[in-house]
Amino acid sequence: MNKTILITGAAKRIGREMAKAFFDKGWDIVIHFNNSIEDAQSLADQMNAQRSNSALIIQANLDHAKDIEKLADLALSKNGRIDALINNASTFYPTPVGTFSEANWEALMGSNLKAPLFLIQAFCEELKKNNGFIINVTDINVDKALINHSIYLAAKSGLQTLTRALAKELAPDIRVNAIAPGAILEPPNVEWTSEQKNKIINSVPMARMGTEKDIVDAAIYLSEAEYVTGQILNIDGGKSL
Repeated sequence: MNKTILITGAAKRIGREMAKAFFDKGWDIVIHFNNSIEDAQSLADQMNAQRSNSALIIQANLDHAKDIEKLADLALSKNGRIDALINNASTFYPTPVGTFSEANWEALMGSNLKAPLFLIQAFCEELKKNNGFIINVTDINVDKALINHSIYLAAKSGLQTLTRALAKELAPDIRVNAIAPGAILEPPNVEWTSEQKNKIINSVPMARMGTEKDIVDAAIYLSEAEYVTGQILNIDGGKSL
């Protein structure tokens, strides 16, 4: 039986590219999505056409505890095993002080912190049994601060702390690491101007924007690096220096 990886937010963007990369390495994929059912189904159809029963899609709103529980239960019951978890799904938008609500708190804490923690708990025994690994996706701005994004940064900061704490708690059976992307893609539904892109590029020692492949390469590395745990791997072209 092939090893199975669950990737949250795997229907589009970086999550989709990670799913394709692990599939190419022989993994079976559980594709989590929230609203992007057509993208998720299309990706699963492509995979299943190449290798029968290699991909499964599961819908869940990670803001809600019952959906998180449903995702974990379905992933295990339908696929039979989970060997790895990538907490990639993320909600991102500004919340200037004086404008945010409890609903903003719930939304930004949900996919960025609560869901990763409770998914890790749900799969803990299964991952121990399989000597699995966990990769959390955080953000280099946790260490630099990003104006008007205090709730988002609090969630991602919490995820980085969880990465280190759980790496120690779950060792030696489960490795837990994180990837902190820098300037990779525009936020969903946002298109940067040339001036904005150039400003970002000028702040990056590698003098270019990152790509999905840069994140995928880091995920593959962490999946195979058997003596690496508790690390936050910045993929930012040196921007955090």
